[in-house]
Amino acid sequence: MRVSIVGGTGPFGRGLAARLVEEGDEVVIGSRDPERAREVAAELGCRGVRNAAALAGMDLVVLAVNAEAVLPTAQSLRDLFRSPVLSVASALEFAGGRARPGSGAKSLAEQTAEILDVPVVAGLHSLAAGKLAQAKPDEDVLVCGGDMEAKELALELGARVVAGQAIDVGPLPLARALEGMTAAIVNINRRYKAHAGLRVTGI
Repeated sequence: MRVSIVGGTGPFGRGLAARLVEEGDEVVIGSRDPERAREVAAELGCRGVRNAAALAGMDLVVLAVNAEAVLPTAQSLRDLFRSPVLSVASALEFAGGRARPGSGAKSLAEQTAEILDVPVVAGLHSLAAGKLAQAKPDEDVLVCGGDMEAKELALELGARVVAGQAIDVGPLPLARALEGMTAAIVNINRRYKAHAGLRVTGI
């Protein structure tokens, strides 16, 4: 699979790139700083370029920038996207040491889909960057979206980077639940000093 990771020099992007390179996929890391992209890519054994140059000729583009940068990045590059997009970020708010889902009526993935002219799917929100960077997490991943071809690509990617399953949970509005689940996992980890992940039983 040919995958570009926009925001690939951040913790999640680096971890995802490491697992995909290990699987033998063609990976391109994108960054606003092309020199930084090349440095990180050299460490991981892939190619690093400026974000705008990372979008051509890919099977799937992973939008892995920080949550606050998702919509500005989608807007600034909207005319360059040609491949389906996988949104992995979660908008979180913090109060009293506790995480909660962002207060917006729509998920980041849904808002991104309103900006771009390519299919947008969402998933991998329950994966921790640190665990992903070390090895395949012994977890499942959840993916949602309305475009079946794009969702199949995201499910294939998800299955390649975890030891568990990649599971289709439904249409794109389910991204609100997936993004909100990140807040629950953050709170579990803080409360129990853990590194929680997800497993779905009965499938």
